[in-house]
Amino acid sequence: MVPIPLPFENDIHALEESLAKLEAFAGDGDDAKRVRKELAALKKSRYAGLTPWETVLVSRHPNRPQTLDYLDLVFEEFIELHGDRAFGDDRAIRTGFARIDGMRVLFVGHQKGRTLAERQQCFYGCTHPEGYRKAQGKMKIAAKYQLPVICFIDTPGAYPGIGAEERGQSQLIATSILEMTVLPTPVICVVIGEGGSGGALGIGIGDRVSMLQHSYYSVISPEGCAGILWKIANEETKPRAADALRLTSTDLKKFGVVDDVIAEPLGGAHRNPREMANTLRTYLVRTLRELIGTPTDELLQARYEKFRKLGEYTTLAS
Repeated sequence: MVPIPLPFENDIHALEESLAKLEAFAGDGDDAKRVRKELAALKKSRYAGLTPWETVLVSRHPNRPQTLDYLDLVFEEFIELHGDRAFGDDRAIRTGFARIDGMRVLFVGHQKGRTLAERQQCFYGCTHPEGYRKAQGKMKIAAKYQLPVICFIDTPGAYPGIGAEERGQSQLIATSILEMTVLPTPVICVVIGEGGSGGALGIGIGDRVSMLQHSYYSVISPEGCAGILWKIANEETKPRAADALRLTSTDLKKFGVVDDVIAEPLGGAHRNPREMANTLRTYLVRTLRELIGTPTDELLQARYEKFRKLGEYTTLAS
């Protein structure tokens, strides 16, 4: 199926439709091979030079794989755990026991939803306090049974409603960051789409923090930043904000905010979810094997030093 085109993909979309018609009527003939080669070159060129705002658009593509998709494609087994034992079961955060390459892990991840009903149920991936409380509780179970923790981040930010604030949203995020800092078991965090603000940080403290190539990770969304700086978020100010935030995987790897950038299929993960899942699985298995067996004191010390180094700067003598 030809994916929904993004604003900068009209020529790519036209070629994809032409290729689909050629393959449907003429099979894998010379014309189809020629168009396929031309399409690959165009996607390679276009995606090699994405602007930060275009990267944000790719990370939000409606066909982009979400947490539940990866649970099916990456893991062999998943048993969901519900509720925070205090208020309710936040569907924006999914937790449970999983198995990957024979290794048992505790999984935590944001879910945005596909259909309108699911998105409303998941609040578009915006977590409430009970979601962070649920994640904290399940991570403590993982530590008790010496299970590594894998977190998938895909949220525009924590839920900003009055009820969430009344139930201690900021407190729960801060507590979650603290708990993950000292969690005595390996933790791997991967930004698979949007990594927005405290909503992402609430499950984003780990021994390895990585991003998919066309995801973003930022203190605030471009729309929020534009609204603060220019009092309006439109087609002029949103790209300016995205440029200023330095939110792409390339920038954040250079700054040392993330450890690894996981390559996406040509044209983005939404064009080949299975290939993306295979690449992600390979990365997770390799990283788990690197971390498992590391003495707990060394693990925690390295994690502490990793985050203490963030924001370092050099002062030049005048």
